[in-house]
Amino acid sequence: MYLQVEELHSFVVLADELHFGRASKRLFVSQPALSKQIRRLEEKVGGALFTRTRRKVEITEAGRVLLAGADKVLREDEAALSLAREAALGRAGTLRIGFGIASVSEILPRTILRFRKTYSQVELKMRDMSTPAQIAALVEGNIDIGIVRLPIAHTELDSLPLFHEQLVVATSGSLSYNSRQGLAALRNQPFVFFPRATSATLHDHVLGLCRRAGFLRPSFRRPANFLRS
Repeated sequence: MYLQVEELHSFVVLADELHFGRASKRLFVSQPALSKQIRRLEEKVGGALFTRTRRKVEITEAGRVLLAGADKVLREDEAALSLAREAALGRAGTLRIGFGIASVSEILPRTILRFRKTYSQVELKMRDMSTPAQIAALVEGNIDIGIVRLPIAHTELDSLPLFHEQLVVATSGSLSYNSRQGLAALRNQPFVFFPRATSATLHDHVLGLCRRAGFLRPSFRRPANFLRS
């Protein structure tokens, strides 16, 4: 046998008014309907919640015990309903975000701070993941948002560009460099940069640029130059 929220609400209002007429007006129900709700609740409790005379209505000890619990239940019920409404509007719940090395310093910190100020009831779960891992997690539904490197081949995923990166070659001042040739001017020079395990997409992107610039076989044996983003 379960207590219904409507019954508890009617009980709490009557306990506050101690008058069936005023309570029924607050509840927008007839007095007979209110009396029926209270009797039904008393049947569930197994005893009287109010004593009634022609002059006054008084709450019983059982009623006072129920009142303390009913107030808490109604507050929690309202809070749960309010939170569910916020979640339906995207202002509450859990947001699972994947991110990679490129997003850490460029966009993630300031975005998270702004988001928390606006949506304080949303719990953020952050996962440091490579772009391929984020793509797989998005497809499988294990994360909600991924900050990845474009392009994305999966047509079932929506994407939009957040920022653009510029690759920079750091060289020694004594190295002869023709700016008109761009990266091709360094095609005969060895260079080093981070391993593929750090970021497979950026690693492959850099090697692709090198090949298009005429690098026959990018060398990692001598750290003469350092290519970074």
